Amino acid sequence: MLILASQSPRRRELLGRITEQFLVRPTGCDESFTCADPAEHARQLALRKCAAAVTESAPDDAVIAADTVVFLDGVLLEKPGSKAEARAMLRRLSGHTHIVCTGVAVAYKGETRSFVQQTRVTFHELSDSLIDWYVATGEPMDKAGAYGIQGKGALLVEGIEGDYFNVVGLPVAPLYRLLLEMQVPLEGAAL
Repeated sequence: MLILASQSPRRRELLGRITEQFLVRPTGCDESFTCADPAEHARQLALRKCAAAVTESAPDDAVIAADTVVFLDGVLLEKPGSKAEARAMLRRLSGHTHIVCTGVAVAYKGETRSFVQQTRVTFHELSDSLIDWYVATGEPMDKAGAYGIQGKGALLVEGIEGDYFNVVGLPVAPLYRLLLEMQVPLEGAAL
């Protein structure tokens, strides 16, 4: 069986573009880890989540884990802990280009492979009233960098360079190719 080790509804939806035959089993993995390199940070967190999920899975299960991080000028912008933190993050992102890295790890039949996808996202200059409105929607509170490009956060984005789905939380095409390379059974998927 294919296992998605994530509680993210966005990842669940995106994996559904590859196959609808999977189970969702979030891990209680410790995410307290920092690394100056955004790509390595995302990769290590994905590998940790994957390893935690593998220990709870059957030997023939394939496990997918991912972690998305937002970096601006070398600073990690995690999920905001309060509305004030969300406002501060959005002010910081305003008018700037930041990097979104998603680390993905796949474990199957004793082998684990990983990759990182990076996308550059540029925000418009944001007014305080727009930031206040967006924070009031509640959307920023469970998202790295305090925004969701797939929702109302799309209004904040001037442009992206790279994979849109990476910014949402799961780079679909590279994951699909990795699953095929590892010969993970994908019921109902285009092969």
